[in-house]
Amino acid sequence: MQPTTFREILATFKTKEGASLSFPDNDFLLESFVDWASLRGISLYPAQETAALELFEGKNVILNTPTGSGKSLVASVLHYQALAQGRRSVYTCPIKALVNEKWMSLCKEFGPENVGLSTGDATVNRDAPILCCTAEILSNMALSEGARCPIEDVVMDEFHYYSDRERGIAWQIPLLTMPRARFLLMSATLGETSFFEEVMTRLNGRPSVTVKSVERPVPLEFTYSENPLPNALQYLVNENKAPVYVVHFTQADAASNAQNFTSLELCSKEEKLAIGKALEGFRFSSPYGPDIKRWLKQGIGLHHAGLLPKYRILSEKLAQQGLLKVICGTDTLGVGVNVPIRTVLFTRLCKYGGDKTAILTVRDFHQISGRAGRKGFDSIGYVVAQAPEHVIENLKLAAKSAQTGRKFVKQKPPEKGYVPWDESTFQRLIAGSPEKLVSRFQVSHAMLLNVLSRPEDGCRLMRSLIADSHDTVKQKEEHKKRAFQLFRSLVEQKTIEIIPAQEREAQNKIRINVDLQRDFSMDQNLSLYLLDTLPLLNTESLEYHLDVITLVESILENPELILRKQLDRLKGERVAELKAQGVEYDQRMAELEEMEYPKPQREFIYGTFNNFCEKHPWVGSDNIRPKSIVREMLEGYYTFSSYIKRYGLERSEGLLLRHINSVYKTLSHTVPDNIKPETLIEAEQWLSEMLRRVDSSLLEEWERLQNPDFVPIILDELLAPGAAEFANDITRDSKAFTAMIRSRIFIFMAALAREDFEAALDSLSEGIDDEWLNGERLKSTNGLDITDENKSEVIVWSASKLYDCYTHYRQEHSLFRLDPEGRALRHTLVEAQPDRNSLRVIQLLQDEESFNDWVLEFEIDLKASRELGLPLIRLIKFGDL
Repeated sequence: MQPTTFREILATFKTKEGASLSFPDNDFLLESFVDWASLRGISLYPAQETAALELFEGKNVILNTPTGSGKSLVASVLHYQALAQGRRSVYTCPIKALVNEKWMSLCKEFGPENVGLSTGDATVNRDAPILCCTAEILSNMALSEGARCPIEDVVMDEFHYYSDRERGIAWQIPLLTMPRARFLLMSATLGETSFFEEVMTRLNGRPSVTVKSVERPVPLEFTYSENPLPNALQYLVNENKAPVYVVHFTQADAASNAQNFTSLELCSKEEKLAIGKALEGFRFSSPYGPDIKRWLKQGIGLHHAGLLPKYRILSEKLAQQGLLKVICGTDTLGVGVNVPIRTVLFTRLCKYGGDKTAILTVRDFHQISGRAGRKGFDSIGYVVAQAPEHVIENLKLAAKSAQTGRKFVKQKPPEKGYVPWDESTFQRLIAGSPEKLVSRFQVSHAMLLNVLSRPEDGCRLMRSLIADSHDTVKQKEEHKKRAFQLFRSLVEQKTIEIIPAQEREAQNKIRINVDLQRDFSMDQNLSLYLLDTLPLLNTESLEYHLDVITLVESILENPELILRKQLDRLKGERVAELKAQGVEYDQRMAELEEMEYPKPQREFIYGTFNNFCEKHPWVGSDNIRPKSIVREMLEGYYTFSSYIKRYGLERSEGLLLRHINSVYKTLSHTVPDNIKPETLIEAEQWLSEMLRRVDSSLLEEWERLQNPDFVPIILDELLAPGAAEFANDITRDSKAFTAMIRSRIFIFMAALAREDFEAALDSLSEGIDDEWLNGERLKSTNGLDITDENKSEVIVWSASKLYDCYTHYRQEHSLFRLDPEGRALRHTLVEAQPDRNSLRVIQLLQDEESFNDWVLEFEIDLKASRELGLPLIRLIKFGDL
């Protein structure tokens, strides 16, 4: 059998005994690559062929070709050459999700044993001959190891990020510090490249070439539209120019137009039936799910970072199957997301860039419009730009005025978030060349310590690094001043010590008095603060587990939208209180200005962090961020859905999920197990169950990346019969399954305590799609008919019935306890039923009077729980023993 992957080609380079032959030369590798491409039916584009030849000649290559022109294949050529000749190569790009995706792809092509991953979130097989990592990981390696860095070949994808204000320095550092490496820089929008050719040749002594092509595999046709957006979209669909990616620059605009487009005729009856069939079995179980589902059934997908990952992935898969006519999303699609589209439709040509609104850069415009046209499907791609809404409306009014003779009042442009554009702006963007890439070099504590920690003369190396940077002479002088200021502060803090001349054993004149390996190996920059501060918490406190959660949340990025919603709610409640007290308006406003979102343990956190910074000044611009999101959910026993509804976060479910996921990962991966009491372990299990219930894709991805053994079994042919079902059976680990059940029960009880009886019932079925609940597989559940244990009486649970039971309970008891005693494991009794298909769970309610004579009784359908991947819980009884 002929080899069809690079892994199989490489296997042919071994003797019968399995030993490697001497490294094949470039001519042999080129010939084997051409044979491989021919066997795969791949016809190389001229630019691909030229770039591959230059790589086989050992040159640095800048590949500047349009989106869809096969740059990834050229990168694989470099990895193939390096692996065959015993060199180590790196693939790097800016987006963690794309690094993960590339890792999986390279594992299939080169074998999982040959490919490693390092993103800051996860590290797998890091010492493999091929490493996939973010640009920041490679930059840190380059700073700390310099010429000793054991990397011989580097692929830097999406190299235009060199100009990114916050992260651009990570793309520059390797070009300053890795003389052993040969580089392949790739992007569709680079602009002038001669400077980078000179930089690379000066660094490693190799010839450097740019391989550039403006010829797209699928050419583009550009149109400026002065029709109202719905009309323009309907026309594109009618003209067989779908799927259309409608580009917005806010998530709210994308969602609003997804709803607006439902009035259009986008799909035929047969196409809607095909979509319905493709959606069978998918659970739209979050608060935003019904909206997503309704739009998808009309052939409209939604795609932006605020969505749950499962909804984004679903839109991508449906688009790949050709089932969607329209995808409403944000400009993030311009970076590597695999959504095949025929037409890109810009709703506007300006966007807010963080400090002001401005016309799109040529680079942004070409990155986004380059997604149009599907190689292998389309002979042409289409790019359409809408005129401003008020201009379109005025044209419409003018036409009407011409017919009626009546005057009209012109619509004015928006006062905020708008910069005018017209067709000439559009033509300028089409014809323009991407802006020149701008250096973002800057000196930081971390850079200084990484360089100074090398065994060579670190001070000389730091001076050379600044001198070689891509900045102006004036900027370099500023960098020198900054470096000296930081150096002096580190000496004053005794983090750095100048070694007396008589004690120097090597070139280095300084000594670093910290364990850098410990400091810089953490996934989160502030993980060291977390580990140093955890021992200062009061382990005897009943809120110890919550305080640990607070520390974990404080080192994570702020999900700003959620925090704003928290503050808005607090302000609304406070305004009502102040009004009731008769406080004057000005005084009310003054007090509201001073309010903040919840920051538990703020004084403790700020104080300990200041002490930490005195000992670890390289923390630099990183700051501590106390907040209470997961803690609030734990304290209030909020489900994911109830928390979303509490703050109106339906359009940003993904933001909340990512924060919960980050808390869970930090809690399980960074907080030592030996300091976790039962309450914290239970909280960790609760978070895990919530993630699986809402959207398991983030959790499963992380666990998969943590486990290198998982890679081979992703291939179906390596799975034993029934292995997948067994692996996904949540009931097989009885302890973990019981923890899931208990967390649901306490959420149910907390909702009862708040007298929110609808939420209590909803909590039992959260995560389960309504159609599944009402389908043939489930004849009874909460809110539907449930027979009691004698099978003789039908119980219909509703908010009013739950209220009646609760009222009866409160007539004789104080509120049941939800403190550690009330949640103690001994008060939960789990019994397997004779048929072995269900469990009976009895939760003894603890009250202050110690009557403890009422129970909640539940039934858990094990078969349905296996199918759903979460516990299916039915309330059987709320009454006395």
